[in-house]
Amino acid sequence: MIHVGVVFGFVRIKGVAKPAGFAIKTGPMKNYLETFDNGPGGWWGWGGNDKGLKPLEIKNGAVISRSPWWIDYNHAPPGAGYIHMVFSLNTKGPFGEHLKDVGGPNGFVGSGCSRDFTNAKMTARIKGELIENGAKLVLLIQAAVGEQITGWMLTGQPFRVTPDWSEQTITLVPDERQWTCLGARHDRGDYYNRSPLKTILGNVNVNIMLVMFPLDVAPMGLIEGDPHRLRPERDYPVWRSRLPEGYVMLDTMRIDFP
Repeated sequence: MIHVGVVFGFVRIKGVAKPAGFAIKTGPMKNYLETFDNGPGGWWGWGGNDKGLKPLEIKNGAVISRSPWWIDYNHAPPGAGYIHMVFSLNTKGPFGEHLKDVGGPNGFVGSGCSRDFTNAKMTARIKGELIENGAKLVLLIQAAVGEQITGWMLTGQPFRVTPDWSEQTITLVPDERQWTCLGARHDRGDYYNRSPLKTILGNVNVNIMLVMFPLDVAPMGLIEGDPHRLRPERDYPVWRSRLPEGYVMLDTMRIDFP
């Protein structure tokens, strides 16, 4: 994607107007910056299969995601397992009316950012109160290759969620030893598959997410059948006390492309 534009006037960084001068940008943008001062910037949350996309809470220039989070069972074993989708951003348009209503204008796509994330550096300013119960907040990237989607989670570089603000940077290295492929549950192999990490990193054309993984999904009481073939909280109740609980605030997201 080629982006050509002229900028003249002021830019707003965390609520402070500063002179931007005059600049001409050609080619894909070399960085992405979202401060959430003017809304969610295209970021959204997930309310579950029955509820779909949902707006994120916004307070003092930060987006907030709170538990209870939906248990995404599309990647149950033999896939990598269950995830909570905490923050999500689509990386390619066009966007339907509902997504625009939920996430607002998408700054990533609107700025013409590159979808080649190979060796990109992602910096997040985050805080929160989180009972992890063994799960970690990690980056998930997803891309379509043909008619199927592959997701990879950067499990080797998790983000830390602490009560105080911290700025943390991860590097999206093309090393599969640092990543975990999502795969698919027994009946979703027609939609999700496994493409090489380098292929997905080179064209992240679906979305990026911050997700909680792995989840300890345990049936509450006896069930009839394989829990991984059934759907938690749809076909059987689960022990929520074994899942992550709390909230996460995202104040700034920056992506620097090589």
